[in-house]
Amino acid sequence: MLFMVIEKFKDGDEKRIGERFRQQGRMMPAGVIYHASWIDPVAMRCFQLMEAPARASLDAWVARWNDLMDFEIVAVETSAEFWVKRPGR
Repeated sequence: MLFMVIEKFKDGDEKRIGERFRQQGRMMPAGVIYHASWIDPVAMRCFQLMEAPARASLDAWVARWNDLMDFEIVAVETSAEFWVKRPGR
């Protein structure tokens, strides 16, 4: 499954987030695949596309970062996958 993860930097604290990332990497659990990310520097948010077997697979990763970021996680699918499931609409 694909997930769009929206991270909001607590207190706009990109310095501590960057330091942890440089020291420890993404700290992804087994079975979770990082695809890409984009930063919104104005609102201090990061949008990450992740792949995992289930939403619960992201819980360990969120726990490693939730002291520095708030998370919104949305299950998504590609446009092609969406339209294949809805022929004739």
